[in-house]
Amino acid sequence: MGGRRKQGEQPDLLLERAAGGRVAGVDEAGRGPWAGPVVAAAVVFDAGGPPPRLRAMITDSKLLKAERRAALHPAILACAEAAVGIGTVAEIDSMNILQATLLAMRRAVVRLPYKPDLALVDGNRVPRLPCPVRTVVGGDRKSLSIAAASIVAKVERDRLMARLAADHPGYGWERNAGYGTAEHQAGLARLGPCAHHRRSFRPIRELLEARP
Repeated sequence: MGGRRKQGEQPDLLLERAAGGRVAGVDEAGRGPWAGPVVAAAVVFDAGGPPPRLRAMITDSKLLKAERRAALHPAILACAEAAVGIGTVAEIDSMNILQATLLAMRRAVVRLPYKPDLALVDGNRVPRLPCPVRTVVGGDRKSLSIAAASIVAKVERDRLMARLAADHPGYGWERNAGYGTAEHQAGLARLGPCAHHRRSFRPIRELLEARP
């Protein structure tokens, strides 16, 4: 699972150690897709952090191939406290994707076995959490805990979308995870939207409005 990493793409534990105590990294996956929930994860490493070999491989999930993420997922869970929260399609459509994302983050942190002393949250928006929060822009390339959370959230969401694809074939969700790829668009043109499509998103809304 090795590989070279570009400068500036290797997160570390400096923010966690500077804060002291139990620090959770929080990140999400699935804000952009046209279908499926948004998924957030919270990850807390102990003071020593993960084993050095694993630490060297953890980075922003967007920089990793699916096979690498899938391999890292159980390794992270084996040496950290982790929890996942979901913002449903109904919540995305009723309160908007940002608020549903913040809600998913809250659910992830609340589901940790112990309340953290601080949450480092990727981005610049502050979710309502049961602990102090510090936002970190580009956090998945700075904080090891946030990067680990990005991997857990992405793997969990991809698996969820693959399960939904088995019940709703034709959109290619097992490959595109609900993003607006050509395959997904072709499925929408042929089948129309289903219950797991985000009706508040413009492409789905416009498709529904154009139907007779």
